[in-house]
Amino acid sequence: MSQRHASAPYPEAPSKKAYKRELHDLQVELVKLQKHFIAHGDRILVIFEGRDSGGKDGTIKRIVQHLSPRETRVVALGKPSERDRTSWYFQRYAPHLPAAEEMVLFNRSWYNRAGVERVMDFCTNAEYEEFMETVPAFEQMLIRSGIHLFKYYLDISKREQKKRLAARRTDPLKQWKMSPIDAAAQKHWDDYSVARNEMFARTHSALAPWTVVRADDKKLTRLNVIKDLLTRLDYADKDHGLIRPNPDIVFTYAEAYIENGMIAP
Repeated sequence: MSQRHASAPYPEAPSKKAYKRELHDLQVELVKLQKHFIAHGDRILVIFEGRDSGGKDGTIKRIVQHLSPRETRVVALGKPSERDRTSWYFQRYAPHLPAAEEMVLFNRSWYNRAGVERVMDFCTNAEYEEFMETVPAFEQMLIRSGIHLFKYYLDISKREQKKRLAARRTDPLKQWKMSPIDAAAQKHWDDYSVARNEMFARTHSALAPWTVVRADDKKLTRLNVIKDLLTRLDYADKDHGLIRPNPDIVFTYAEAYIENGMIAP
């Protein structure tokens, strides 16, 4: 795998006009994709993880914006209930898995246990280890059952996170996003980095790889996630020239990218 040094300039963001035009064309490709997976009975599951304010909401919104809501679902579960806490960990996620002809997008997922639960001591060490040891087998079962599984991690810098969290506090339309967890994000930045790196090391595999997205620019994030997803799935009349993602924005995880700074420290 080729490696890129973090000191290389971050790719230039498109103008607002160019972004809207390219997003429109990519959303047309997504409609083509949906027609294909409905016709062929495919099951598609897309997981979005990342730091607080990493851009998951906005990226998911642009993916589903023009798709049929009957065959497209976004899952964003709240805090586990008392019953959830005494059930098999994956049990509350299983009912939301895609059936034939469906695409499901998880805005955070079972990887809560590897991230926020680990950092904020919402789970025990035993529960964490049980999760880390069993999640590869769980995902293997999903894939062997015929589900197309994609795992994206939206990675942002500490400076960008600080800027976005400040905007949430001052923008009345974004204040619903604030939570005590968000307030602790900067304080626990290094802890989240350690948890993220361990999650990558123990849950990345050839069968269920992690795709990392450098997400400091929202426009580039949205465009390149859509492009990457489209390249990985079959559908008719694919515009191959349009959907080529930028490898300086989106790439398959490798430990070298932590070492060279492509993944934010």
